[in-house]
Amino acid sequence: MNTTAIQNSGLKTSTKSTSKWFGASSFAKYTTEEIKQQFEKLDKQLFVIRNQEGTVGVADGMGTATSSDLQSAELLANIPAYAPEALGDPSFRAAYGLKYNYMGGAMANGISSEDLVIALGKAGMLCSFGAGGLIPSRIEQAIDKIQTALPNGPYAFNLIHSPNEVALEREACELFLKRGVKVIEASAFMDLTPFVVKFRAAGLRKNADGSIHMENKIIAKVSRLEVAEKFMRPAPKSILDKLVAEGQITAEQATLALSVPMADDITVEADSGGHTDNRPLVSLLPSVLLLRNRIQEELNYPEQVRVGAAGGISTPQSVLAAFAMGAAFVVTGSINQACLESGASDHSRKVLAQAGMTDIMMAPASDMFELGVKLQVLKKGTLFALRAQKLYDTYIAYDGIDAIPAKERTTLEKTVFQDTLENIWKMCIEFFQERDPEQITRSENNPKRKMALIFRWYLGLSSSWANRGVKGRELDYQIWCGPAMGAFNEWVKGTPLEQWENRKAVDVAHALFNGAAYLYRLQYLEMQGVQIDGKYKAASVRY
Repeated sequence: MNTTAIQNSGLKTSTKSTSKWFGASSFAKYTTEEIKQQFEKLDKQLFVIRNQEGTVGVADGMGTATSSDLQSAELLANIPAYAPEALGDPSFRAAYGLKYNYMGGAMANGISSEDLVIALGKAGMLCSFGAGGLIPSRIEQAIDKIQTALPNGPYAFNLIHSPNEVALEREACELFLKRGVKVIEASAFMDLTPFVVKFRAAGLRKNADGSIHMENKIIAKVSRLEVAEKFMRPAPKSILDKLVAEGQITAEQATLALSVPMADDITVEADSGGHTDNRPLVSLLPSVLLLRNRIQEELNYPEQVRVGAAGGISTPQSVLAAFAMGAAFVVTGSINQACLESGASDHSRKVLAQAGMTDIMMAPASDMFELGVKLQVLKKGTLFALRAQKLYDTYIAYDGIDAIPAKERTTLEKTVFQDTLENIWKMCIEFFQERDPEQITRSENNPKRKMALIFRWYLGLSSSWANRGVKGRELDYQIWCGPAMGAFNEWVKGTPLEQWENRKAVDVAHALFNGAAYLYRLQYLEMQGVQIDGKYKAASVRY
């Protein structure tokens, strides 16, 4: 059977059909421009037709009120209407009261700001406030603003694992319980802690029909199978028993917690900005889905744990790929930081909007500095990553600041700290007296830990300088960023979203989902034997 070439339309098909299409001549389109416009009508059912001259086109209707205008053609395929809202698992939307299976992931220090949470929430999308690194009083301000704007949700707050600042994790958890925050995004966890277990268990109760009501929901962001499994299984009995003994949860809540998973949802975090293991999504997501399926078969939860995708999500192709691999929802991060609603400075937004996929590198993390944990940051326009690595190398090489050679110490003071280490230590004392006094106590008679706190002063403030746009510190800005940022910038070139001044988080989300739904319809058509030229596969930026 010969393949029929379509006159300059970019469509090819070898399909023969006995079905017929009947309709007005105005319904049938045959030029590339007209066909592209038809494909973009996501709410319209379309028909791929071939007329008597052998020309293949696309029609957006059937029938006619004028018999003299009635045409007939061979019906080759059809494309159903497909709304962007249909992408992903409907149970995720139902669980959180959403219109879209779209989530803005938390970026610490308030980069995922109140305005970002509220903007996405009002558009029917979930967003997690970046509570990581913030003191309780600042988090409470965010709770006040978000709950006022979104009294019925949807919104979430980030609970970040803080092994070096346990008080912050504990106090954040207590604050969420006290203020009625019902959804948290748990991130950077290497193991379950009593605080995240308490949050889960404290919201459990038995319904009249004997089922378990889970008031407090957890979306756990993970990049390792062993951590994913901890959140997919019930809380450890040893932690629950201790919480009961301390009077923090009831015995009934502890019993119920043994029958439900720790998390309602798992976000598979691939190659993302900030904390990341740089895992490829195409390998990590299927592995976590297989793990989920095995645990579900073993434990038979009434509702299985959903699995979403994050890291590298910034184009219609990546959104569609995630859903095609089985993701229930998608989570974006880096691209939101460049939006007007984020807590970043205009300077940060500008350099992010100019970043390419390779303009990133790994650097030591402030919150897990002593453990050697790294995070992914922007390297374009800043020396932070190089300077932070120098500090970590110095930490490894010496037992305390007094052991650092004088010349090397002077260089650090002039280029990195812009002050003496003695003065920096005084500022550390003032800082931790409000934030976590135990940090200072633990550094007494421990020169190595004192050095770590001094170096973490720079690592911690560098992100704050970037968020506030502090003048004179531009080369020290710590801007969390993944390769997704560069991919997004490539996609939006030549459109209004190329300029950071035009980037609004809801517009970005709509553009991604509109593009993904558009590409989904093309794939549906290809499955019916219609070959589509690449010119149609460049999803337009439409919001």
